[in-house]
Amino acid sequence: MKSDRIILVLRIAVAVILIQTLRFKFTAHPDSVYIFETVGLEPYGRIGIGLLELVAGILLLIPKTVWAGALLTLGLIGGAIVMHLTQLGVEVNRDGGVLFFTAIITFLLSVIILYYFRKDIPIVGKKLSF
Repeated sequence: MKSDRIILVLRIAVAVILIQTLRFKFTAHPDSVYIFETVGLEPYGRIGIGLLELVAGILLLIPKTVWAGALLTLGLIGGAIVMHLTQLGVEVNRDGGVLFFTAIITFLLSVIILYYFRKDIPIVGKKLSF
């Protein structure tokens, strides 16, 4: 089915976005350190969020856990968006807003993925099949 292929591409795209940022978080790249120092979460928040993003990326790639990966991604990226809007600003270190807009796109793609896999959510999934 065409929609299945599109959703697969979206899942892979979100997983790649999440996983490719890990090299910055786990190697203590100066931009990553700056972001987490600004929000008061350096270094434990940087590493902890990196681990959670790794888990979310993996869950998105496993068919039975896509819903969990999308939900975890919504929480993580939702938090990032709130930090941008409250403490960091849209533009961080003269990046032209790339981080912020990538977060918005990732959030929206995760909403689409979660909606597509809503029936797989334990307990409430069957009630969401409309």
